[in-house]
Amino acid sequence: MNDSLRQTPGGIIHTYQKYDPVNFPSPTAPPPDLVTPLYEHLLRFGDASEYTEEQLAKAIRLDASQIAGLGPSLDALREILLERKRKILQTYETRQVRQQAAQAFRRAVQRVQPPPRHEAAFRRAVREEQIHDLEMLYFRIGRDTDPFARQLVILIGLLGEKYQVEELASRYEFTGRTPMDVPKALAVKEELEEIDRLLRQLEEAKKTAQLAIIDLEELRKFAEPGDLERLSALQQQIQDYLREQAEKQGLEYDGRGRYRLTPKAMRLFQSKVLSHIFSQLQASKTGRHEQPVEGEGAVESLRTRPYEFGDSVAHLDISSSMVNALLREGPHLPVRLRPEDLVIHRTRVTPKAATCVLLDMSGSMRYDQQYVNVKRMGLALEGLIRTEYPGDYLQFIEMYTFAKPRHFSEIAQLMPKPVTIFHPVVRLKVDMSQPDVNELLVPQHFTNIQHGLQTARRLLALQDTPNRQIALITDGLPTAHFEGSTLYMLYPPDPRTEEATLREALLCAREGITINIFLLSSWNQSEEDVRFAYRLARVTRGRVIFAAGRELDRYVIWDYLQRRRWLIA
Repeated sequence: MNDSLRQTPGGIIHTYQKYDPVNFPSPTAPPPDLVTPLYEHLLRFGDASEYTEEQLAKAIRLDASQIAGLGPSLDALREILLERKRKILQTYETRQVRQQAAQAFRRAVQRVQPPPRHEAAFRRAVREEQIHDLEMLYFRIGRDTDPFARQLVILIGLLGEKYQVEELASRYEFTGRTPMDVPKALAVKEELEEIDRLLRQLEEAKKTAQLAIIDLEELRKFAEPGDLERLSALQQQIQDYLREQAEKQGLEYDGRGRYRLTPKAMRLFQSKVLSHIFSQLQASKTGRHEQPVEGEGAVESLRTRPYEFGDSVAHLDISSSMVNALLREGPHLPVRLRPEDLVIHRTRVTPKAATCVLLDMSGSMRYDQQYVNVKRMGLALEGLIRTEYPGDYLQFIEMYTFAKPRHFSEIAQLMPKPVTIFHPVVRLKVDMSQPDVNELLVPQHFTNIQHGLQTARRLLALQDTPNRQIALITDGLPTAHFEGSTLYMLYPPDPRTEEATLREALLCAREGITINIFLLSSWNQSEEDVRFAYRLARVTRGRVIFAAGRELDRYVIWDYLQRRRWLIA
């Protein structure tokens, strides 16, 4: 076989796989993570579900070394810019232009005749060469047609040029001998700044393959057309690659330069968060697989045992029972089964759990961006239950001055309520039964744990399982509660609110609901916050778990897994 035939199959394979071995990232390389940075942005700001191509390009990091030809192309452009910069610095000198700019400013000062009432301020501003003081003097005059105001405008412009010339001389080291006038110096300064800006863009693009950050219009002034065509081709190739990866990761392109997050992107983000959490938990020497516990259940194991009176025939191992009968009576028909021939599969109990998660979105959650960690935890917990425990019930409840059940698809858009009352002492009450009162007229930034527990208790009462729990995620004491239809908003936290919250916790305890509290650390947390959390958890035989904000998702997931093990065992 000659060389051309020997090379043909490889070319066919490359075409079939749509893989360019010269210019395209290797298919074995991990794809760029497009979803995580966009979802982190969504969790932080809560109001963005569409992203431009520029935002997508800035959010991700590519390995530029995987794109053959990108490094040499950028290096060649960088050398062109550096050579142009060297020529400029080796051509000109700045001593004469600095003198010209200073002399022009001094001559203009001598021509100005300030009014007596402004003379002292004018002389001080000129002596200190302060543009800001000259501008304030101009605004103090109040009339653009005033001769002194017109002279100040000219003076401010000359002083600005003097500043720019001095900045040029101090920033760059000129070694040439060709003198410049002021306009030429300003043009040189602008060109050198353009070169520096392009050099920074090229350096960043070489690290991240973000060619979109390069200003090709500015670069066109310095580079050859062939170099720009090569760069544009690479830029288009990377853009096509990102679009392909965006589609695979659940980002929908609308054809008008915008990407939209889809449910597929949500699932991928959840899996990445869970993978990160479980990678951190591996060092604990504890697995997350349940041990088989025998009992009456729906999940069969391969092991069997003899049939006993009262066992369900639904788990009868028919083939093993027939083999037992044949061994006892021999191979003849009909096969007659006796009770001692019957064997059944051992089963494992898989109880159902019901959980309500109270997400504190009061005004205090905006500090240190605690709300971002709370929302990330919610998405991770939903992903865990959906994939590992699909039979479990999970309901999220947004908690602020009121409590509202939220679908998990709404979690990313939740934001802490803006603080609208700044008085150090607040004592408010509102009768919510009045027809002229609605929730929008009430301050939203208080923390109503009582209403959150009450809402969770009513939802859990509808679930047909005794394994019910509430996960309360907050950073401190409650500051709002209901008494009948009257809403009380009391700050600093009042014992009346605490007692109302504890009464609701007692009702949860009577219905067999456990409350586990995840207490987030905050700048204003006190010993009273900790004591109240323990009292609330003790009422329902729950626990208090102290969690730093960024560790919240790990603590909640681990606690849920531990509780599932306890239920099964």
